Amino acid sequence: MLEFEQNNLHTSFLITSLNQDISEIKNKLTEYSFVVVEGEKYYVISRNERHFLPGDDILVKQWIEQTEWPSSPIYIEELSLSDLDWNRPLLVSNREGKIKGIITATSWIKTLERRNENLENAFFTLAETINDAVTAVDRDGNVVCWNTAAENTYKIKRENIIGQKIGEHFQSDSIVLHRILNEGRPVRGTYHRPNSDNHVLINASPITSQNQIIGGIATEQDITQMVRLNEELDSSLPLLIQQPKPFSSIVGTNSDLHQALKVAQKVAYAEIPVLLTGESGSGKEMLAQAIHYGGSKRTGPFITLNCSVVPPNFLEFELFGYQERTFTEDEQVTQEGKIQQASNGTLFIEELDKMPLDVQQKFLNYLDDQAFYRVGENEPVTLSENTRVIASTSQNLEEMMQNGEFNESLYYHLTVMNIYIPPLRERKEDIQELVEQFMQEFSAKYKKKAPEISEEVMEVLHTYSWPGNVQELRNVIERFILLCDGGHVSVSYLPHNMREDFSLPEEEKEVEENEEKNEAVLIEEALKKTYGNKSAAANLLGISRGTLYNKLKEYGLN
Repeated sequence: MLEFEQNNLHTSFLITSLNQDISEIKNKLTEYSFVVVEGEKYYVISRNERHFLPGDDILVKQWIEQTEWPSSPIYIEELSLSDLDWNRPLLVSNREGKIKGIITATSWIKTLERRNENLENAFFTLAETINDAVTAVDRDGNVVCWNTAAENTYKIKRENIIGQKIGEHFQSDSIVLHRILNEGRPVRGTYHRPNSDNHVLINASPITSQNQIIGGIATEQDITQMVRLNEELDSSLPLLIQQPKPFSSIVGTNSDLHQALKVAQKVAYAEIPVLLTGESGSGKEMLAQAIHYGGSKRTGPFITLNCSVVPPNFLEFELFGYQERTFTEDEQVTQEGKIQQASNGTLFIEELDKMPLDVQQKFLNYLDDQAFYRVGENEPVTLSENTRVIASTSQNLEEMMQNGEFNESLYYHLTVMNIYIPPLRERKEDIQELVEQFMQEFSAKYKKKAPEISEEVMEVLHTYSWPGNVQELRNVIERFILLCDGGHVSVSYLPHNMREDFSLPEEEKEVEENEEKNEAVLIEEALKKTYGNKSAAANLLGISRGTLYNKLKEYGLN
């Protein structure tokens, strides 16, 4: 159904009968833009057509018969656009048959041009509003839209690509868009590598008109920095235990901790999946390393995948790998995933609760069948050597399962062997031994003599709630070693949030303020590098998420 704006309707018209004299019609056309002659049909005469009228004074009816003047169609709400005849001006009427106005072919073309321009402006404004790269092509694969984000992502100026075929710049990307044009099937959240420099997540859809594909449009989220950050984190993961005697690296006299270590030592050679639970920073990664290096897979690789750091749509690629066709479709580019990289070793999956449900199902299929599919590949991959799986979470998976947020079968598959690590606040008796261990570790690392810790500081360490658990304590001791140039650690060396009840001398306050400024700068830089991803920033800084949140609050960086 058409909708005509008021300013598109010509309302300067007069309706007259077939028995009107031609001379009167001529006179009226000096006052009105149109004269509408009403009979069994409607005949429209415009002011521009006044010269067609004869000089003799005859009835307009006779003139219409002599000239075979064509009638004008009437548009009512039930009429479709395809039924209209634009050879003559169009009369627009309401349901009661009253003429509301006149539209000529010329004015309608201008209206369509204006509407088309408005739609184009809206589309290009929307494209510029989106943070992702936006590419649109016509039916032949020629680029018709290339937004600023695309320019920044691919370092190609708009004027250098608009009007050219996408395949002239991106070989593999050309295949993706051509497949969309040929098959009409949309793509959602698919990992893609359009060139050697970029990693993107692509959403693409065909543009259709009257059931015909007339183009395609894609939005591409640039995850290059996230991929590189993940690779950097993977390559810089510290070894937290001593390989010869891995379980001896985990110190403490707490009975719950001892029970957890006893179970872990028993399952180290069993090669069954293990789920480690406990708060962030409680030592899950350390225990995972101990199980690996204390078990049958100790000579194989220990590979980590942190689900809170990797973008959700990229997790499937990271876990299973991918296979991508090149421009010629004859060659294949294969990238191994974490499962294959950990072959005959251990895959440690951190923050399992952050794994999307669809990836959870595929991961469960792998655990059941010991085979998996790479992204973009139709043939299953079976490894000659099994991969040992250890997963960790700080969330209540049972509650998530009941709420439909975690795969039920995967939950029961992994919880056959569930090892819980108690938080540091429930094992305060272990703080002294942990402090001694960390003092020795960081004194050796920084080649500095271990300082003495005052009774006041030890009191704070024993009474503090430790939301960041063992990892936070480890960070605090490293801070002591780095900052202390004398032989004595006083309260001034404690982080601000741990000594709120203590007042410092003026000279110590000044030292402390400078230290806090430097630490705040480091945190801000880490957040910039990780695009605000707090889990990734915490990993980059070598602190727990709990510690990072405390410092963000402490320095007002939220």
